[in-house]
Amino acid sequence: MTTPFVHPYLPNSAPEVRAEMLAAVGAESVEEFYADIPAALRLTGDLDLPEPLVAEADLSRHVRGILGKNRTRLSFLGAGTYHHHVPAVVDEVIGRSEFLTAYAGEPYEDHGRFQALFEYASLLAELLEVEVVNVPTYDSLQATATALSMAVRATGRTRILVASDVRADVLSKVEDFIRPYASLEHVPTVDGIADVAAVTALLGDDVAAVWVSTPSATGAVETAMTQLAEATHAVGGLLVAQTDPIGLGVLTPPAAQGADITCGDIQSLGIHAWFGGGHAGFVGVADDPRLVMEMPHRLFGLASTSVEGEYGFGDVAWDRTAFAHREEGKEWVGTAAALWGIAAGVYLALMGPQGMVELGETLLARTAYARKVLTALPGVSEADGAVHLREFVLHLPRPAAEVVEELRAKEIEAGVVLGEHELLVCVTEMTTQADIDLLARELGAVLGTATDATTHTPVLEEVAR
Repeated sequence: MTTPFVHPYLPNSAPEVRAEMLAAVGAESVEEFYADIPAALRLTGDLDLPEPLVAEADLSRHVRGILGKNRTRLSFLGAGTYHHHVPAVVDEVIGRSEFLTAYAGEPYEDHGRFQALFEYASLLAELLEVEVVNVPTYDSLQATATALSMAVRATGRTRILVASDVRADVLSKVEDFIRPYASLEHVPTVDGIADVAAVTALLGDDVAAVWVSTPSATGAVETAMTQLAEATHAVGGLLVAQTDPIGLGVLTPPAAQGADITCGDIQSLGIHAWFGGGHAGFVGVADDPRLVMEMPHRLFGLASTSVEGEYGFGDVAWDRTAFAHREEGKEWVGTAAALWGIAAGVYLALMGPQGMVELGETLLARTAYARKVLTALPGVSEADGAVHLREFVLHLPRPAAEVVEELRAKEIEAGVVLGEHELLVCVTEMTTQADIDLLARELGAVLGTATDATTHTPVLEEVAR
């Protein structure tokens, strides 16, 4: 008989302990817990792993060999993870031991973490034009799902209207999260942005929120936020705006246009793209108890101490969280992505208001330039006429997947395939005019339309018009 394996660091792997746990929950075997997972997705054998390496030096050499196979390509990929500049000081600060190794930051072991996160929240709140910002949660998917859940709880209603084009991964997460107590209803967009008339026609006293994404999944900037907010508020609903703070140095923040809850991701703010990105989600609201008390996340505030002139930093309204209520909490948060909040705080402090303005102008200009150059190619057209920030969709005369593969052979990642002939292209401040011209030349060659390297002067006034 085979002796059951008992892991030295996992006490629950001992047969007697496992049997006791199963008896306590009334299950015959561990397999019962995985009954809802399709058989095709379940691992039934051993993992195909190599033999263990016996020395650290061997492991280091092995990993270097794997990393040495990485290849750098000119990238126009976006779709949620973006290649923005990360100042060296950001990595230096978050690599400090008091930040890097601290789990969440508690009074008995905090070494400035509370204050760092308070400063981050304050800086982001100023950019978003809100008054309360949470300690970061996992990512924008989680943040958006939470923001919509807050609207459902605050209004006691169960319908959510989706007024923008949203990414499939965000939509999937939100649907899973709110399915037990609310429903999503999609309203088709017009020319890339919300159809205000259609949204207004669907509003009623059962609508908890209108969900707007700006920039949208295709990079379109919503221009009717104020009208959407007014219409939503007229029926007692809330406007939830999902956004990326990277462009708010030049774009009007959603909150200044009537949005009640602003949410999104801070990956663009000083966090490397890496292999899919370091992500962290934010939720921001006005200092309104109705909404603040629905926020499940940790909030750090400023408080006086027993020493005159000294201040401390700590949790605000702890009793509203699941940490206090445990299983009776409105929503469970779990581990925060707090380190990325410190990274974003350092980034915002370095950039300052003028830096964010210049960055926003650069993004608008390069986006406009790329659209102009690429749509000048015969057979290539833009999917809509909206103002775009960082991303836009091209309609190609050939299948987009084929075009991407051919350009990949030329060391260019041209974008993300959205449809048979649709390609999502992304440019950032790291994408130069020469990069865009190279993409235009190579795309023209792949499409069989000879083109010279064109140079169009990016004019911000054109973007504004």
